[in-house]
Parts: sequence; structure tokens; C-alpha cells
Amino acid sequence: MSARVWITVPQPATNGEMHIGHLAGPYIAADVLHRFLRAENVPSVLTTGLDITESHVAMRALKEGVKPIEAADEYCGLIVRAWSEAAIDFDEIVVPQRDPGYESFVQRFFGRLYEQGVIVPRTRPLPYCAKCERWLHDAYVSGGCPHCGSESGGSICEICSMPNDNADLTAPRCAICERPAQLRSCERLFLPLAPFEQRLAEFWEQADMTPQVRALCENLTAEGLPELAVSHPVDWGVPTAVPGFDDQRILPWVEMAPSYLRQLPASHGPPPADTVQFFGIDNSFFQAVLIPVLFSAYAPAGNLPSKLVTNEFYLLNGAKFSTSRRHVVWALEALDAFGADTVRFHVLADRPTGRQTSFTAAELERTSDHLRHRWSGWLHRLLTAVESDCGGVVPDLPPSGPAWSELAGRLRRCVAELSEAYSINGFDPRRATALLDEIVACAEDFGHVQAHHRDRPQGRSAYEQALVAQLAVAAGLTAWAAPVLPRGAERLAALLGLPHFGPVHVDALRPPVPGTRLPVPAEPVFGKRRSA
Repeated sequence: MSARVWITVPQPATNGEMHIGHLAGPYIAADVLHRFLRAENVPSVLTTGLDITESHVAMRALKEGVKPIEAADEYCGLIVRAWSEAAIDFDEIVVPQRDPGYESFVQRFFGRLYEQGVIVPRTRPLPYCAKCERWLHDAYVSGGCPHCGSESGGSICEICSMPNDNADLTAPRCAICERPAQLRSCERLFLPLAPFEQRLAEFWEQADMTPQVRALCENLTAEGLPELAVSHPVDWGVPTAVPGFDDQRILPWVEMAPSYLRQLPASHGPPPADTVQFFGIDNSFFQAVLIPVLFSAYAPAGNLPSKLVTNEFYLLNGAKFSTSRRHVVWALEALDAFGADTVRFHVLADRPTGRQTSFTAAELERTSDHLRHRWSGWLHRLLTAVESDCGGVVPDLPPSGPAWSELAGRLRRCVAELSEAYSINGFDPRRATALLDEIVACAEDFGHVQAHHRDRPQGRSAYEQALVAQLAVAAGLTAWAAPVLPRGAERLAALLGLPHFGPVHVDALRPPVPGTRLPVPAEPVFGKRRSA
């Protein structure tokens, strides 16, 4: 079956493990959308790959005294494991060193653009370190951004997201020995972007993107679209296979375009019209400018992304996460301590949408307590009441009464908004977590108030109906919470004897079949009990 929606996330550089900042950015959010679409029976595919040729990988290998491929292999395994532990369900992950046809596919893509005259040779200045005897670009060079003046590496500024030519950095220096760099002439392959200005303008007009990304695109056009160096004289990466430039390697950000195409299984057909790209705001130039140009040049009639979903930086105690500087909280450590549901709920509720947010260990601990005490606490009290007062089985009474009607009305409104917050057009995971919290709070309050029917001489029927009403909400959560909290939703479905997954719709507000035996959970349904 062909995919109606293709969801992509950037291939992370394999210069370190995945950290919480990565998860809070594109990866978990993209999985939420994918899970929602699958539950709605919308054919979709979620894909990614691994970037083993980034200069940061080679720099990490230098620091660790190993070969780049050895560093890449180690971190590839750890990154894929972190995705799995975080319950991110990719349909395809391209691992270049394990894909025999990967390098030749990238070279054919690059070669076609060279043959078409899209990529051309140019002789331009490039920083050089005489001490290290190395050309400096990307991670090998640092200096002042020519656009905003911030400290920047080569090719892109993480602060303003604008590209640079490596040579136009102010006071460029070698990132290895810290000595000032020389500027020397170097012949490389370049991609002039100006010929694609009209195609880009059409793409930007049609695509759903944030004002922040639009501002970058418009400012870049106003300054004049640059010519981008797409090959460098370095010994790590995919060789260009272009005569005269065989000793140069393809810019990893150019390699990302054919990598995306490699990720889409042939059974799903060409890129669909609905393609949603998730990425961090610092990648805006590559995702909103470079890759659309490469796709347009390679397949002029092909579809470009219809929606670009961005996130700002997720800070750690007020400072940017940095794998290269090891200012991180590793994803695997957090997932081992708190479990997938807690980490997912926390980073989605705190997602840096339109502004930077900051992670602290204390806040993650509070999220863990919140899920265990409010969510799992309510469920435990409910199922304990069913056990003690109803013999552990679902009463054969439908929920009814004014209080139920009021609760059901609130839930209908919440679920309608929740479905919108999960959808492509209205995607807002921060709002989704708030709505899920509101649903649980309403059910918990309802349970506390209605529990007093048990004390009335004639209140038995109303009391059991209130329990069934809460069981209906719990059943609804197996579908409503599944995109955000897949592990807990699955556990809850198993407890209630219900199928796992279902559309995010108010129809899920149905209690389990009367007479169904319901066990009292020994462990939290949502969240994870911390070990002493």
C-alpha cells in the first residue's frame, strides 16, 4: 500500500549517544503524529537514517583515538537502542554502513546533478591549518558568524540558522589545535542556489511552516541566495565520484537528500504529496532551502514537503545541550530511570515550540510523580473499588445521571480538541498533554465526588454507575493517550481486556463488557516505579 503521509526526521550525527534534547526535538513528536495517523487508518510511514559522515563524527574519533567508522558503529547502536527504549516506532532506519547500495545511490544522485550543471566547480578561499596540515570546514573550524557575530562552526550558525562559507567566518581558527587559520584557494564543487529562487518561493508559499522559518527564508533571499560548497578535501565521507574531485567528499547535508529517498521503501511509491518534515530550528536552512533545491533538481516533477514542523533548542539547566561538549543528559540513562512514558510525556509537555525551554532533573522527577500519583493513582483506586465493592468484575449498569452527562460533555469537547492537537494541520503535542491531563483530572474529581454514593442507604446503584463511568474514561484513555503514552496505554488496555490502539474519538468512551474481571495492578500503569 502506498503511503498517503510520509513523516521524516533528520539523521542524527553518530558522534555521541542520543540525549534528552534530541528526544524533545523532532523524534518523539514525529512518532506521536505517526501513531495518531495509524490509529486513524491513514497510511503513513515514519523514516530516518543515521549520519556517519558528519565531520563531528571524525572529530569525536580523533578525541577518542579510534577510526571514524568505529566511533560511528558504536554510537549507531546506542542511538537506535535509545529510539527503541523511547517507544519510537520507525518503519525504516537507513544505516549507511549496513546498506551495500547506499554509497553508490548517493553518488548517482550527486553525479546526476553534476551532469545537469546544477553542481559546478569553483575555486574559492577555504581556511587551512598549517600546523595540522588540514583543510578546515564544518566541525574543523570555528569563528564568528558573518551574519549575527555569534561563535559558530563552519557551514551553519546554530544561533541564527544562517549558512556561512567557512572562509567568511571572522577570525577563523582550527578547532583541533585552536591556532588561527590561513585562507588558501581551493577548488571544490559548488551548488548555486540563485537559479532555484522561483521554485523555492513557490515551495515556501505552499508549505505549512512557522513564521520563524519563513523569516529565515525571506532574509536569505533578500541577501541573495549563496553558492554552497558541496564537497570538501577530507578523507572521511562519501567520495564525490566526479572526475577531478575523486579525493573530495560530499557535504553530509547534501548526502541527506538521497538518504531521505533511500529511506522510503519502494513498496510505498514516490514521495507522497503529504510529506511532513520534523527538524530543529538550527537546521532550517538545510531543510527549507537546500534539500528542496536538491529534490527539485533531481526530480523536477516530484513532491516537496507539505509541512515543516520545527522546534527550538531544549536547554539543559539554561544552556544548550551539546553532544560534542558532553553537556547532556543521556537519553538511555533517563529512559532506564523513568521509563518511556514519563520521558515522552515530559518532553512533549515541555516541548520547545516557538521558544526555548529548559530541562531539569527535578522537573522530570515531578512529571514521574504526577503520572504515578494522579494517573496511576486514580486507576488503582478505581480498580481497587471494583475489586472490593463489585467482586472484581464490571457491573452490569450503564453510566447515567446529571453528573455523568456533564462529565461526558466535557470529555467530548476535550477529545475533539485532542484529535485536532494530534492532527497534521493542528499538530501541538504540548496542547495534547494538557488535554490528556484535563481528562484524567475530570475523571479523578468525578470519582472522588461520586464515591459518596456508597454511604447512602439507597446509593448502591448510583455508586456502581459512577464506577462504570470511570471505567469508560479509562477505556477511552487506551486510545486517547496511546500516541503520547504508548506503553501505559497498552498496559491499561490489557488490564481492561480491550484491544490496544484505536482512533482518537469519543466513541472510545465505552466501559469494558459487563462481567469482565479486572485485576488490580501491582505496578503503576502510567509511569515507572523508581528503584530505591
